[in-house]
Amino acid sequence: MSKGLFITGTDTDCGKTYVTSLIIRALRAERVDAVGYKPICCGDRNDALELVDASDDMVTVEEVNPLWFKTPAAPHVAAMFENAPIESEILLKGRADLGAEHQVVVTEGVGGLLVPINGKSYAVAELARDINDPVLLVVGNKLGALNHTLLTVEAMRSRGIEPAGLIFNNLVEELDTAMVTNKGIVEDMCGVEVITDVIRGQRDIEAWPFLELLGL
Repeated sequence: MSKGLFITGTDTDCGKTYVTSLIIRALRAERVDAVGYKPICCGDRNDALELVDASDDMVTVEEVNPLWFKTPAAPHVAAMFENAPIESEILLKGRADLGAEHQVVVTEGVGGLLVPINGKSYAVAELARDINDPVLLVVGNKLGALNHTLLTVEAMRSRGIEPAGLIFNNLVEELDTAMVTNKGIVEDMCGVEVITDVIRGQRDIEAWPFLELLGL
């Protein structure tokens, strides 16, 4: 049976695709057959194309991204505009199909944890729960990240999802006081470990934290 990770974020543009690609490349450098999965794209398809590239082109963009809406909005809104209701079974089948062919599937959610996929009852959180892989939270490190992180962790736990770890993504090169202290404070306040801290423009990360999470 394949293993996997689910990557969500504190907000849009917090660096989910960037971090997901780094994880995939790190695992592949350790000879793990890891590929990316971006079940939904809204607007362009650039995120999915980046995951194809990180996966060394071992998957097609259609396999990585089974649902592509041209409307740049939340999936639920995009689906309404395009008159194409989203069925969660399609998203879960895409993950299962990749899992049948590859050792590890790294799934990237869309937007933040509570972005609606199909009405108010099915959001990214429900998709993560259904896929049932360890969930990592990418934190866009900036002023306000403490609030965004604590709210997201609380929302995860209220839905029966225990975060497997935090990944701090530093969005700028020069860190202010808030950004320097966010990491230690958020660990203390929510009890979730920061498993890696990504410097802006960093081109690779160590694979071992993710190998441990995957039991490899």
